[in-house]
Amino acid sequence: QVQYLAARLDEYGIPYQRPVGGHALFVDADKVLSSVPKEEFPAQTLAIELYLEAGIRGCEIGYILADRDPELVKIALEALICFARRVYTNNHMDVIAAALKNVYDRRDEIKRGVKIVWETELMRHFTVKLERL
Repeated sequence: QVQYLAARLDEYGIPYQRPVGGHALFVDADKVLSSVPKEEFPAQTLAIELYLEAGIRGCEIGYILADRDPELVKIALEALICFARRVYTNNHMDVIAAALKNVYDRRDEIKRGVKIVWETELMRHFTVKLERL
């Protein structure tokens, strides 16, 4: 299914990290939402856009997950992970691909991301509160 989704994203020209395999496909949010400044969390913004577009849940593997650790932030991927478990069908992958295409097609309109309005001291990615800018 991950290979199937990758082939669909190739059709639409959506950038992702290669090679794909295992349980996930990592969309390169910095390239998809290149107008969103890094300090406004492009991957989190992409995850929000996908949820609003088609109810797709993904998670960012990036700056919010890396928390405030400067070493983690340096190596963090600013990308979105779309889970592709065996309980999904290829039709589900088609919905993900179409939603990503729709967001990608309007990427130039998405110029702002989100800001943190509240976070826990540890592991903020589980409970952070964000505000759209």
